Amino acid sequence: MQRYEWRDRIESMDPEHDFHEIYRIVVAHEFPWDMNQSLSFALYRTYAVPGIGALLARTGEFTERTRKRYDDTGLILDAVLEHGFTSDTGRSAIRRMNRMHRAYSISNDEMRYVLCTFVVTPIRWMDAYGWRPFTETERIASANYYRELGRHMNIRDIPETHREFAELMDAYEAEHFGYDPGARAVADSTLALMTTLPPQHHAPAWLMRRFAMALMDDALLRAFDYPRPSPLMRMLSRGALWLRGRFVRFLPPRTQPLYARQLPTIRSYPDGYDIDRIGTFPAGCPLPEHGPQPTRDARTVGETPGSPP
Repeated sequence: MQRYEWRDRIESMDPEHDFHEIYRIVVAHEFPWDMNQSLSFALYRTYAVPGIGALLARTGEFTERTRKRYDDTGLILDAVLEHGFTSDTGRSAIRRMNRMHRAYSISNDEMRYVLCTFVVTPIRWMDAYGWRPFTETERIASANYYRELGRHMNIRDIPETHREFAELMDAYEAEHFGYDPGARAVADSTLALMTTLPPQHHAPAWLMRRFAMALMDDALLRAFDYPRPSPLMRMLSRGALWLRGRFVRFLPPRTQPLYARQLPTIRSYPDGYDIDRIGTFPAGCPLPEHGPQPTRDARTVGETPGSPP
């Protein structure tokens, strides 16, 4: 395959109808590392909304079982991406996610804002650090993918376009970002987890914390009461990611997909997992709606394709 073959294939597709396949290629073939990083930062932004961050702190999941909660989020969303909205696995993942959300008091505005971060943050990440930016086709497909996910989550008044997603996200953050001690604890726990994930676990934890903070904008830093990084630290951190993008541009394309379940960062289920049994519930994990299911072969969790990054 040539370096831009996936992009050219995407450009031959219709983002209004082929949005799932386009988004799957974007995540699993074109930008697997960048999408994982940008979606992690998208989730991180949501903690800066006190209503969201304080709720996550009260559950204890992001402070006491940070790795498991991080893994569960990735695996559930990954199941929909890999198998599709209408597949048995995708439907099970959405059902599981909806049951978790219904167990807590979460407003439609908060749910919609989280959806916005998953559309907007990757687009802005690729503009700044990706080996190439998203095409307009990919931006439209991304917005349509999350519009469909939001529909399955019963979220109301979802934006129509990626530009409307961005406008809503920026306006919501300007109005709602603020400090909360519980949200700060969730942010600290997540930041500590990030320093243990490969490949950054090879570097000192204090350095990786400073590196991550240097990627945050001032509004996010203020919401967590984090110190503002020096201009030099920001230049070095952001410059390192920009240089990585320039290097990746010259690598061959990934011919085999790389899904979240195959990443070395997912460590909570070394013996396999069942999508109907993972997640967070205040009264304990309920039984699957379709009865007990066999645990999936652990090899499907740790399998890593042997193609280039």
